[in-house]
Amino acid sequence: MKMVQCSLIIRSFNEEKHIGRLLQGIAKQTLFPFVEVILVDSGSTDETVAIAESHGAIIVHIKPEDFSFGKAINVGCAVANGEFLLFASAHVYPLYTDWLQKMLSPFEQPKVALVYGRQVGNELTKYSEHQLFKKWFPAVSNYEQVIPFCNNANAVIRKELWLQQPYDVQLTGLEDLDWATKIQTKGYVIAYEAYAPIVHVHEETPSRIKNRYRREAIALKNIYPEEKFSFWSFIRLTTTNIWSDAIHAIHDGKFFVSIASIIMFRTMQFWGTYLGYSTKAKPDETLRMRIYYPNDFRRKLFKKRETESHLGFGEKINYTEMEYSSYEKE
Repeated sequence: MKMVQCSLIIRSFNEEKHIGRLLQGIAKQTLFPFVEVILVDSGSTDETVAIAESHGAIIVHIKPEDFSFGKAINVGCAVANGEFLLFASAHVYPLYTDWLQKMLSPFEQPKVALVYGRQVGNELTKYSEHQLFKKWFPAVSNYEQVIPFCNNANAVIRKELWLQQPYDVQLTGLEDLDWATKIQTKGYVIAYEAYAPIVHVHEETPSRIKNRYRREAIALKNIYPEEKFSFWSFIRLTTTNIWSDAIHAIHDGKFFVSIASIIMFRTMQFWGTYLGYSTKAKPDETLRMRIYYPNDFRRKLFKKRETESHLGFGEKINYTEMEYSSYEKE
């Protein structure tokens, strides 16, 4: 039996459009022989499970009525054989063949409990979400992060620590932030790896954007019970983020094609946040700024942006050369 170094756990529900690309990207990884892939499916009615099975994934089913993000992760972790547990959304895909290798590298330090990697968008990504990705997932790595910010769309933890501290199954979202907050209080370290990027594809209606931020706000108020988000916060943050995105769009030459989606996205983002909050808990201000506040474009706004260096990345995966099934071509 082959040695399993890492178990890659994917949560899914009707992801036939994207999951094939993720699984092909995994197969291109330099560490692929030492990886097992586990799909935790919560009742897909499309070809998601069949695609995963064709790529050799282990399939675990949970009932839709039993689903929570923490529950799905825990179910996958329970059957995993790897020393490390890597989580990936079904609608992401890696850009380079050393993605897994880079994600595992920081664990050479024994106090590292969690590593999360960079996320970027693609041509389907709304302009404001590109701005969020730039803020939340910068181009510079941080191997001893002070705040517990992380994201389970591209993250890995030690299994031995999950056995001690499973994910909270009651939270409506942000189970990753909750886990990271608790593990940091035990003296462990969170690392951010900028050289392990994935493309995160979101194709959401305004209603789904609102609901995503609403459930995350509900979770955040439970993690930080004294946090407050007033109607004035909604007005202020919606306005400032729309203005910030609009200025960036002007600089990028994308104002006229992006302004409608900017207004829609930011309004739904913070309206959903407002709906999800009560008047309790306040997290660290640095964490609040990472989650909510617009990018700092002052001083650098009208300077020419340097092309990002690919020094430190592995071989780029060329997905255009891969064979796709009919439903992936549509």
